[in-house]
Amino acid sequence: MSDRKNIAITFGFVVAVSLLSTVITALLVSYYNRRQQFDLLNAVCGKVIEQEPNTKSVISSALKDYTSGNFDNIISNDVLSMLGYHASDFSDSVIRYNILFALLGAFVGISLYVLTFLTRNKKEGKRIQALSEYLEQVNMGKAAILSVSGEDNFSKLEDEIYKTVTFLYQTKDAAVQAKNDFAENLSNIAHQIKTPITAISLSIQTWMAWANSTEQKEYEKGKLEQVQKQLIRLTHLEEALLVLSRLDAGTLLFQKEEVDVFTILVLAADNLQELFVDSGTSINIPELGEMAITADLDWTMEAIINIMKNCMEHNRGGKIHCSYEQNLLYTEILIWDEGDGFAKEDMPFLFKRFYRGRNVCMGDHGFGSGIGIGLALSKEIIERQNGTIRAKNIPDGGACFEIRFYRR
Repeated sequence: MSDRKNIAITFGFVVAVSLLSTVITALLVSYYNRRQQFDLLNAVCGKVIEQEPNTKSVISSALKDYTSGNFDNIISNDVLSMLGYHASDFSDSVIRYNILFALLGAFVGISLYVLTFLTRNKKEGKRIQALSEYLEQVNMGKAAILSVSGEDNFSKLEDEIYKTVTFLYQTKDAAVQAKNDFAENLSNIAHQIKTPITAISLSIQTWMAWANSTEQKEYEKGKLEQVQKQLIRLTHLEEALLVLSRLDAGTLLFQKEEVDVFTILVLAADNLQELFVDSGTSINIPELGEMAITADLDWTMEAIINIMKNCMEHNRGGKIHCSYEQNLLYTEILIWDEGDGFAKEDMPFLFKRFYRGRNVCMGDHGFGSGIGIGLALSKEIIERQNGTIRAKNIPDGGACFEIRFYRR
C-alpha cells in the first residue's frame, strides 16, 4: 500500500510540474506575441503617418475602435491579402520563438523533476548510510538507542532493526550471564575440592611416616600409595576445573610472542620424561630448522604435554613421533604413536570434556589425567591462539594429532 502511495505521489508531482511548465510557457508566448503585434502595428502606423500626416486622425480612430472592441466601425476588407501578404509572412519568427519557449518550458520541467528525484535519492542515501553506520556500531558493541523518525518505509525498517538488535543484546547478555554463572560454579566446585584434598594429603603423609617408622605391613603401604595416587588425580582435577572456569569466563589471557616449535616440543617432552621412563615409552623429536609461531609458550607447552601423554597412554612401551613444517598460511605440528589408534566410536568425542576413550591406561601427570579433560583443554588452548587440532588414525596403525597454528 505504501509503494502505491509513493508511486501516486511521484506521478502527481510529475503532472503538476508539467502543467506548471506549460502555463509558464503559454504566458511567455502570449506576451511575446502581443509585443510582436504591437511592434508591427507601430511600424506600419509610423510609416503611414510619415508619408501622409493627414491620416493620423484616421489611424487613431481605427486603433481606438479596435482597442475598445468596436469592430463594426472597422473596415472588413482583407487589405493585406489584396496587397499580396499572408499570415505566414508575419509568423515565421513567432513560430521560432514559440518553439524556443516550449523547449525552455520542457527543460525547466525536466530540471525540476530531476532535481526532486536527486534530492529524494540523496535523502534515501543518507537514511541508508545512517542505518549502515548503526549496524557497524552494533557489530562493534557500541550501538546507542536508535531514534525512529517519520512514518515511511525506512522508519519501519529502523524500527524492526532496533527490535532485532535489542533482542540480540538481550540474548547475548543472557548467554554471557549463563557462561559466567557456569564458570563461577565450576570455580567454586574446584575450590571446594581443594580443601579436603589438602587435609587428606597431610593426613596420608603423616600416616606414611608413621607406617615407615613402625614397619607396618607392605599391603598397608600399598593401600596408602593407592590413596595418594587418587589424591594426585583429585588435585589434577581441581587444577583442570580451575583452568576450564578461567577459559569459559574468558579471564585466561594468552601471551603473544614468537616461540620456536622445536623448543615447545622439547620442553613438553622434558616435563613427561619421568613418566616416559616409567612406562617404557620413547619419543623422537627431529630438529627440522627454526620455525616460529605466535603463541603463549607455557600454555601451548601444556597443550602439547596432554597430547603426548595421550599418545603414551595408547602406546605404553612404544614410540612417539613428532614432525613439523611451515608454509605461507600456517605452521603444522604432527604428533603420532605406534599403537592401535582410536576406536571408531571414540572419534567424534575425543575432544569432548570428561570423555574417556576405551583401553586408556590411566596416568597421573598433567591436567585432566585419566579424567577426560586433557584433550579438551588442549583443544581450547590451541583454538584460542588461532589454531586448530584434529585427530585421525594412521593407515599403518597408530593415532595422529594434527595441529595447525595459522599466521595472524
